[in-house]
Amino acid sequence: MAAAGPWPELEAAARERRRELSLAGSAVAERVAAGGGRLPEALLALPLLQSLELSGCAALRELGPGVAAALPALHTLVLSRNALGPAGLGAGLGGPLPALRLLDLSGNGLEALPAALGGAGDGAEDAGPAFPQLRSLNLSANRLRELGPGLARAAPQLQELLLSGNRLRALPGGLLPSAGTPAPFPLLSRLDAADNEVAELGADIAALPALKSLDVANNQLRELPAALADCPRLKEANFRGNQLKDKRLEKMVNGCQTKAILEYLRAGGRGKGKIESAREDVRKKKREKQQKKDSGDGEQDEVEEASKLLVKVLHVSENPAPLVVKVSPGVKDVRAFIVCCVLKGVNLKPGNALKRFLTMQTKLHEDICEKRTVATIATHDLQLVKAPLTYDVQPPDELKIMPLGRKEIKAKDLLRQLQLEAEEQRKQKKRQNVSGLHRYLQLLDGKDNYPCLVDAEGAVISFPPITNSEKTKIRKETRDLFLEVTSDTSLQICKDVMDTLILKIAELNRSALENREGSGSDTELDAHCGPGNTNLPLVLEQVRVVDTDGNLKVLYPSKTDLATVSSLLTVIR
Repeated sequence: MAAAGPWPELEAAARERRRELSLAGSAVAERVAAGGGRLPEALLALPLLQSLELSGCAALRELGPGVAAALPALHTLVLSRNALGPAGLGAGLGGPLPALRLLDLSGNGLEALPAALGGAGDGAEDAGPAFPQLRSLNLSANRLRELGPGLARAAPQLQELLLSGNRLRALPGGLLPSAGTPAPFPLLSRLDAADNEVAELGADIAALPALKSLDVANNQLRELPAALADCPRLKEANFRGNQLKDKRLEKMVNGCQTKAILEYLRAGGRGKGKIESAREDVRKKKREKQQKKDSGDGEQDEVEEASKLLVKVLHVSENPAPLVVKVSPGVKDVRAFIVCCVLKGVNLKPGNALKRFLTMQTKLHEDICEKRTVATIATHDLQLVKAPLTYDVQPPDELKIMPLGRKEIKAKDLLRQLQLEAEEQRKQKKRQNVSGLHRYLQLLDGKDNYPCLVDAEGAVISFPPITNSEKTKIRKETRDLFLEVTSDTSLQICKDVMDTLILKIAELNRSALENREGSGSDTELDAHCGPGNTNLPLVLEQVRVVDTDGNLKVLYPSKTDLATVSSLLTVIR
């Protein structure tokens, strides 16, 4: 690696034992250029890194040797919009990355895959997979003409493969191993190859058993294979922008009628594929799914239906009044990590929707948050949140909050009260351990200051990991949510929890809207084509977390967020 001048970002990352590092901007580009288009040796001295981004650096031609060996904990690696070629990548990715889940190589001008991803000369037939946990691979905006079967060996657990904006001429092409070998990509649910030169969509596309979303828009297809109808889980397909010979089929394609298209292909392009017939078949299958659900056999169908969920991201640049959270320096030693966002358009009125929402949050605390030991969720009614917000620390005898269902109280008195209640519960139930909120009290033991989220009026609206405030409590009438996730473990855990939280809210919201459908017209909903056409998309607003000088610390959701739930959630960015 290059031995150019000092890199303050790397020195700070080593000193602070950071798990995340982002290198971008003109200063980084200048240093890379001065180092001969390579990265400094100091990068290899950060073995704790879990997320690394090196983006937008036209001077970066190679990673240099040993990156994979030096950074074994990486689960997110973003190398977009650089000048990396197969050779430059091969040196850095020459060894396995066993924990890597997301790899973004978009915008690098690659004409072939690096050997680590199954490119020519990989010699990996007898070796184990280089990326055994890889779920999302972004190869968009390169110059790839073909993909070989080595990718299936290198990343057998791949769920999302993004290939748009390349020069591919056939799909799946050589991506799938020859007949007689084990089924490749058993989990691949999304395949995006829009804006290529694909003239042939092969019948072997049906060999992808989990494929739910296929995008081959703006290619050179003249016909679609009947085998598409044999894809067992295909729910969303985009064939627009192709000059299809069958004009009836082209009309269906332009009308976003995936199910009608599959029926038409299944029937060999004859009368059964007419739109009305397809709609009737959809209604029939919906009735059958409901019957299965009623009889307890609809679990798999529910999983498949979740893939229709829609969330539209509103970027900060498009938002006239984006919400900002300022972080005080003191939280670093107490509870350092926070991720926030705004989710608009929820419906908590039907039936027991609010109760299910609160139960869902409790279950997430138990499961993915590991009983609140790794992260804590707080949900607020956005209309009751007075922005801007500050993530701060306060001494226990100064921090005041109005906990859910209680009067305003100092934090130290609240914890003492909760401890007394916990002990009384334990005695009454004759248990060795206590349950509920009281189990999390020890998480603040020994802290001189407690973390809190403070609104513009100086009121504490959240006291993690204990409680949030009655002031911003969620009610049946709540339509817009402010969501926060905090952790003293890592920023990525906050993001993973937030991803899952948004997915679960979208599922609950879809269920609420379905319960409402029987009493009103869904003309407006029908106007939306594609996945989730029985549901209007939730709007997910980005929220910036900044330091006291206004420098960006976290933006959620960024372009790499929500990848962990991409097979179940369609995100319009």
